[in-house]
Amino acid sequence: MTRDYQTKSVDAVLKHLADEAAPISVAALSSLSALEPAGAQQVRSVWSTIPAERRRAAMRHMVELSEETFEVDFGTMYRLGLTDPSPDVRAAALDGLWEDDDLTLIPQMIHLLQTDESEHVRAAAAGALGFFMYAGEIEEVPAERVAPAVTALKTAFSRADEAVDVRRRALESLGFLNFEEVGDLIRQGYTHTDPRMRQSAVFAMGRSADDRWGDIVMAELDADDPAMRFQAARAAGELEWAPAVRRLIELIDDDDEEIPYMAVWALGQIGGDRARAALTAVLDSDAEHLYEEAEDALAELEFKGDNLDFMMFDLDEAEEDEWVLDADEPDVDEDDDDA
Repeated sequence: MTRDYQTKSVDAVLKHLADEAAPISVAALSSLSALEPAGAQQVRSVWSTIPAERRRAAMRHMVELSEETFEVDFGTMYRLGLTDPSPDVRAAALDGLWEDDDLTLIPQMIHLLQTDESEHVRAAAAGALGFFMYAGEIEEVPAERVAPAVTALKTAFSRADEAVDVRRRALESLGFLNFEEVGDLIRQGYTHTDPRMRQSAVFAMGRSADDRWGDIVMAELDADDPAMRFQAARAAGELEWAPAVRRLIELIDDDDEEIPYMAVWALGQIGGDRARAALTAVLDSDAEHLYEEAEDALAELEFKGDNLDFMMFDLDEAEEDEWVLDADEPDVDEDDDDA
């Protein structure tokens, strides 16, 4: 894109956003992708004059567009949004910066976590720092660069006067870290009186990739609260917890609208003959709404090679008996590698 063409395109989309009578065109927002310095300055000069609701909607649309395609880069817009007067815009910008590996964002996010007047923004900052927790855990980011964020998240979680949403997002981000202290925080969250905090604790259990949480996750697959069943299904998939396969297959028929999708995804993460047969059965069923998810899950099995060693779970004879297929479950070979 030439500089003159980008200037004209940016000018056009800014005028469009300023027109409150016109529905926001998501396609037009692509002109704000990969801004050159001149384009970025052009946006900064007029951005604050656009009505707050239009700025918020535009930022949310950009985040959604980024999730749908890798062909856009709204990083400059998200950075501009971090200092927007509207807390909704700041929170949306933080959501958009997930997976942005620019280390200079860490102090900005910490600042928002510690000082922003909006609970919504503080929670979004706590969540956005989770990417750097993960990057630090897999040693893609130096530990010393991540350390201030770890401290800030621990402090946020430990503050009794902090909003629950902020504290639980902090716990979710800390879940990536393989520290015993974090395990203690997860336990603390799991015993909290607020169900949202308990759900976040289970979410963090999944992120930890630590088998010690398997039994708790397994138990929560039977929770009365659909939100907890959803988080338990996610955690079972992230832990690749083979004993959960049978229950996850049952959850494909859960009455909650979202749980069947998560159950299918989790089966794709865990793998094995039983999971594969169940996913194939979905494609042969009338559950058309799950077809795409089931296809993606089967593709995940192929990608992984489906070579998990389920014997590591050392199932005793009584547990093995529970793995016998019911008559109404998909037929699989007798040497099912989940058994």
